Amino acid sequence: MPEKNAAALSFMNTVKGSMLEGFYPAGWDMDRIDACCAGGPEEIFRRRPHWNEGFQPVSCQNISDFNMMMGHEIAREIQNCRGAGRKLALILPVGPMGMYRWTVYFLKEWNVDCSHVFCFNMDEWSDGDGNTAGPESPGSFQNAMRTALYDPLGVLTVPEGQRNFATRGNLPFYARKIADLRKDGARLATVFGIGRVFHIAFWEPHFAAEFADAEEWKRQTHRLGAKLHPLTVEQNAVTSFKSRTGLVPCTANTIGPGLFLQSDYVIGGCDGAFGRGMQWQGASLRVTLRHGPDIWVPSGFMPTLPGKLFFLSELAEPLEAELN
Repeated sequence: MPEKNAAALSFMNTVKGSMLEGFYPAGWDMDRIDACCAGGPEEIFRRRPHWNEGFQPVSCQNISDFNMMMGHEIAREIQNCRGAGRKLALILPVGPMGMYRWTVYFLKEWNVDCSHVFCFNMDEWSDGDGNTAGPESPGSFQNAMRTALYDPLGVLTVPEGQRNFATRGNLPFYARKIADLRKDGARLATVFGIGRVFHIAFWEPHFAAEFADAEEWKRQTHRLGAKLHPLTVEQNAVTSFKSRTGLVPCTANTIGPGLFLQSDYVIGGCDGAFGRGMQWQGASLRVTLRHGPDIWVPSGFMPTLPGKLFFLSELAEPLEAELN
């Protein structure tokens, strides 16, 4: 078949009759998603009508720059609220993680006490009922945050009573706690990564099928024991479990759009490159920026909020086949 004719075949036509049929979320327009992936780096920065005027993507040359720049942005949020005498409600991810070392560095360098900060981990591995492993479990997000952020801050750290984790007993109270803080004048900032299937936290695209419309979807504050998409499981197998799929839970507790869409400011990060020309996050980055808000593409809402999305520059290179 001539190359130009092969290229003209839509992805959905190749899916029909294959094992992939029914695998992708039902609301995905695959041709639209693939169109978002076309073009070079200039398409990353071309502003879209749905972008908030205070939103901008920020290119980082390498992973060291990425970690430092994202960590600096988080630390400045904490410092600015401290200087303004204002509380800060901070929704935090476990992935990416490298920025926390720099967040600690800057806060200690500036001697910024974090007693005004209230942290909310956005998700946690769980069983189907929302039960989580103990905080000392090596794979738990609680343990990851303690070792990456809270312990290294030393005397400047966030008080233990102001650290919230997405456990069965605590996650359902996030919305009330954050609402109370905001009534008291707190600023809400969300730090986030973007999933292979465009999730924010573990709020997966296939959840959209359960809601009558976007307004109902937007009211959802959390979910216990959320069923993860197979691509999310595989993403985490590759990025966090050294390819061992059997160790990755298929369910997790997570915040929902009813929380992250309230943010006064967002700080995003895409660092999904493996080296040797291999990466997994270029499509996720482009779709997030170009697709527009859609409940089947949760990350598409993030550019509607003020903030920054840091990304490795190699993710902006053309997404074309490269056989090595």
